[in-house]
Amino acid sequence: MATYKRYRKEDSVSYSLGITLTFELLKYKTEYVNRVFVHSAMKQGETLDKLEGLCKNAGIEVVYTDKIFNVLSQKENCYVIGEFRKFKGNLSKEKSHIVLVNPSNAGNMGTIMRSALGFGLNQMAIIRPAVDAFDPKTVRASMGAVFSTEFVYFDTFEEYQKVYGQRELYPFMLNAKSSLHEVKPQGIFSLIFGNEATGLPEEFEQIGTSVIIPHSKRIDSLNLPIAASIAMYETTKGFELGSDV
Repeated sequence: MATYKRYRKEDSVSYSLGITLTFELLKYKTEYVNRVFVHSAMKQGETLDKLEGLCKNAGIEVVYTDKIFNVLSQKENCYVIGEFRKFKGNLSKEKSHIVLVNPSNAGNMGTIMRSALGFGLNQMAIIRPAVDAFDPKTVRASMGAVFSTEFVYFDTFEEYQKVYGQRELYPFMLNAKSSLHEVKPQGIFSLIFGNEATGLPEEFEQIGTSVIIPHSKRIDSLNLPIAASIAMYETTKGFELGSDV
């Protein structure tokens, strides 16, 4: 009898919780899918037929069981789960990056991935310690963008900078040299964001051109995913949406 366990960071597999996420998984990371689970409450019809067809064509096993849903998903409307092997990303020196320094919230990371994909910035460097990009919470918050994002972990920012530092660097900080309105990237760049609670360490003021997003004094700071989305919008306004930056 099959037994299922809750996701752990050290596991070699993770999960897409929901039909929309699983379709994204099957579309962009087909070769990493082990199997797809279908709940008994999943209605017969066009959507299920499409799912079964995609799996059949890719040689992916479909397992009809409710047990794994009781373990992995507490949401009543989750009737499909995709199990996939974790994959490695690859950052290009020729493309602009998002850099997250010590992100601690899975939902925020997933949301930023989603926004980044929308602005053609699907290359992400993650500086440890950091939340797990393969956590099902991250996958769900990304709405499947994680399957189209090239992300790589680094132990330190210096490690990242040593390989990818020959570019325009823009750390976002409250004590910054420039306002976002003044920033007009001329080439390949990296937008650097700190931890949700503490932001970037002071030493980042000396890296590249530090940037602040102006806002009223009624708030201390902007929510990280919102700040990152504003920054991505402003710095990619000159690019055609849908193309990689």
